[in-house]
Amino acid sequence: MNKLVELLRSIAATRPEGTCAVVDGDSELSFLDLAQQVQESADWLRSLDIEVLALHGENSVNWVVIDLACQEAGIVCLPMPTFFSEEQINRCLDEAGVDLILSDQDSFPHCLSRHKAFTALNQHRAFYVWRTPNGKIAQGPKGTQKITFTSGSSGAPKGVCLSFEHQWAVAKSLADVIDIKNPKHLCLLPLSTLLENIAGVYSPLLSGGCVFTLNDKQRGLSGSSGLDMSALLKCIERVRPNTMILIPQLLTALVAACSQGWVPPSSLKFVAVGGGKVSAELIAAAHQYKLPVYQGYGLSECGSVVALNTPGNAALHSVGRVLPHCSVGLEFGEIVISGANHLGYLGDKESWYPTKIYSGDMGFLENEKLTIEGRKKNVLITSFGRNVNPEWLESELMSAPLLSQCIVLGDAMPFLCALLCAPTQVSDGDITTWLEKINARLPDYARIGRWQRLEVEQLNLYATANGRLQRRKVEQAFSEIINNFYSECHVTGHNIEEIQ
Repeated sequence: MNKLVELLRSIAATRPEGTCAVVDGDSELSFLDLAQQVQESADWLRSLDIEVLALHGENSVNWVVIDLACQEAGIVCLPMPTFFSEEQINRCLDEAGVDLILSDQDSFPHCLSRHKAFTALNQHRAFYVWRTPNGKIAQGPKGTQKITFTSGSSGAPKGVCLSFEHQWAVAKSLADVIDIKNPKHLCLLPLSTLLENIAGVYSPLLSGGCVFTLNDKQRGLSGSSGLDMSALLKCIERVRPNTMILIPQLLTALVAACSQGWVPPSSLKFVAVGGGKVSAELIAAAHQYKLPVYQGYGLSECGSVVALNTPGNAALHSVGRVLPHCSVGLEFGEIVISGANHLGYLGDKESWYPTKIYSGDMGFLENEKLTIEGRKKNVLITSFGRNVNPEWLESELMSAPLLSQCIVLGDAMPFLCALLCAPTQVSDGDITTWLEKINARLPDYARIGRWQRLEVEQLNLYATANGRLQRRKVEQAFSEIINNFYSECHVTGHNIEEIQ
């Protein structure tokens, strides 16, 4: 038992009676109400004698209650993204040895297709409940409280096992370094995303804040990449939050809205952005429009956040200082993290209880601030032998609010190519002009020689929860377009200078 209820009651004692802790479109709970409902749900879960619970649903007060109740009851929680495919969901349920499924959908076909001998229980806190006779004991390291499945570069989910202590250590570090008392936080990302779960719920609660957990329609966001810009802006204006968390694509969209006349609410004090490299130019543009944006860095294996820029201690080209609960070193340019280690991967005993995490990211430390240069495995080596980090070029392409998504490719090829998405009001001529401007400031080996415009839905089919495109899957899906870029080069006899 992790005494979360006692923690919530102790926070309530420091705040005026009835102070909001969590709210959605249907209900609002004070800290004492939240403590009471977490206690009741934890007691209910204990009575079912289960070990692993899968939580499947949109953002809501109920989602937060069940997540915290699992911790209070000592039960492993598996947050299940609503946008996972049937294959991904079935694999997660099987690997984790799930005993109980809670979903806000009255029919959960993804799990029922495989777990046919399920038992429907009474509805609990607006969730439909199924008990599954899985029979499989999850092969996870001792102390696991949460399993977060990452999409991974190949699309095959990988279960990261986290302890209760690790999750709250990250939350406390964030609360300390951000240092905003009683913040009003708007959860824009799905709560099944570890970053929003820890930094968007636990950390604001520790600071005595109120967490707004509005559903997809209210936020204007759906799945891993759907966006209703009008609904999103209205949501931000209505809530008037102090803090938010963005992925790079959402930041680009908000800066674009500002350029068209939208004015961010003056209530905003801290907007974190992470999940991918963000150009200094885009952050500077956001600051000009009074968006208080601060870039951070992390990974699921380290509890979501490792480093963060903060007001009064920020650098445009950096992801900020390392959080106080962990440390960062470099080995041959690769970022290696200690003191913030996951317990290991589900079903992979060789990975259990690591003493340090090799991030796979290249970077450097300067003046106590961490800078990320790109993924080690994503480095493109052109046929001329030049190494190029595609994340660098992608951040350059996204540095103005013109494109909505992009990916740069061209390993072992004479020039680089790009697949791009842009809003309908952006013409191909606008994109051409922008690419010419970007190419003019890049070295010749890093310029974009060919590009193809796609619908955003086409490219975002291969995006992870935080908006990162899965390169291998993109290359496979659009291999014909990519091959045509280079076959045209060979057929017409263009040389590299003509292309660039």
